[in-house]
Amino acid sequence: MPSHQPTAGMSAVDPAFISEDRKPSPVAKSSEPNRNKSYDPKKPHITETPMTRYNFYKHVNWLNVFLIVGIPMIGLVTAWWTPLYWQTALWSVAYYFATGLGITAGYHRLWAHTSYSATLPLKMFLAFVGGGAVEGSIRWWARDHRAHHRYTDTDKDPYSVRKGLLYSHFGWMLMKQNPKRIGRTDISDLNDDPVVVWQHRHYLKVVFFCGLIFPTLVAGLGWGDYWGGFIYAGILRIFFVQQATFCVNSLAHWLGDQPFDDRNSPRDHIITALVTLGEGYHNFHHEFPSDYRNAIEWHQYDPTKWSIWIWKQLGLAYDLKQFRSNEIEKGRVQQQQKKLDQKRSKLDWGVPLEQLPVMEWDDYVDQAKNGRGLIAVAGVVHDVTDFIKDHPGGKAMIKSGLGKDATAIFNGGVYNHSNAAHNLLSTMRVGVIRGGCEVEIWKRAQRENKDVQYVKDDAGNRIVRAGNQVTKIQEAPESAGAA
Repeated sequence: MPSHQPTAGMSAVDPAFISEDRKPSPVAKSSEPNRNKSYDPKKPHITETPMTRYNFYKHVNWLNVFLIVGIPMIGLVTAWWTPLYWQTALWSVAYYFATGLGITAGYHRLWAHTSYSATLPLKMFLAFVGGGAVEGSIRWWARDHRAHHRYTDTDKDPYSVRKGLLYSHFGWMLMKQNPKRIGRTDISDLNDDPVVVWQHRHYLKVVFFCGLIFPTLVAGLGWGDYWGGFIYAGILRIFFVQQATFCVNSLAHWLGDQPFDDRNSPRDHIITALVTLGEGYHNFHHEFPSDYRNAIEWHQYDPTKWSIWIWKQLGLAYDLKQFRSNEIEKGRVQQQQKKLDQKRSKLDWGVPLEQLPVMEWDDYVDQAKNGRGLIAVAGVVHDVTDFIKDHPGGKAMIKSGLGKDATAIFNGGVYNHSNAAHNLLSTMRVGVIRGGCEVEIWKRAQRENKDVQYVKDDAGNRIVRAGNQVTKIQEAPESAGAA
């Protein structure tokens, strides 16, 4: 009869037996600043119905299509006959970096992860330029990003890269998402922030002013290029800053190394960092999300980190959070060890000692006399028949140890063999001599379940370090009739 106990991955609480008033709501409380007041959690969402050629348009988020695809297409077409003045080009680049910082330093590190604290003037500036990037309100952006961190690479991740590179880049915004399927997160701190609440309630006004009207006015009032300011500093600048930010969700989970943890998709790469104003060291960020830095080495590109540090010197930012270097290095070492273990598991280390058969000394000598190339070193019997002709020291020298205790010969009596020689010899093991040195004692302790100290890798295999091979004897013992 099958057990009714919950197994790994299951919840011990059965939702069918929870009171209605205790069940979590799939949407925010009515007191929270929701934009869509008409949302009904009991009504089937469009994503719960199959997409057909007759209803596909209902699955599309047309507002985001217009903001992310439509506006940039208009700008690209119009730019063909719009002259680009150098003043407008410089202003476009400057506002690109400002709005990019609004996302990376504001939306991301300040509000989504609270990795530092900011004064009201800095909050207002970041909310302004962040709105100019046209990537949603602070509250919406940070809420989804917290879900992304909490449920990375799962179905509850709003932009899981497991659903495809393009989906994680911008497909998740172009198609409607079921809010009941997105992982729940706590955003009570965002709902208590007046800057966040104000920007959320007036988001569309903020978008059009900060994204299009403001850059147009600067170029027009500054050097008379209203149209160029609208096209280059407005529309095309929005396109480039959006695509750069989207790379954090896609490229940063696809390209690069994983120096801290490889169980999930986040990766570190300089190219992603250059594109995203320093957000490319994403493996570090997912391991230490509350650190105000993404790049921890002096040579790594992270202008967002530098900006936050400068704001601290100016008194605009404070309480910059950093993980202790000890914890960071522990994570790095653990991942390096994991990679070493994976590489070690693919190598031939010979038959483990505990799996070798026990051989009587007389049987060992008798087989050697009858032509089998056996040699005993530190109580371990090795079959070197096929190696005799390839022995670098010549056939005569290795034959002199056949059927004898060659421990002294191998460990300095004739030649102090290298680490590579000990490793090679381990692949030729065929047995252990009963009572032979420490090997039989070690095997007996294993059988009797005694405490035998040795190091294992994460796969449970014994780690034999250089110089610690069982055949390596630091001082050559007396040899029994050798050479």
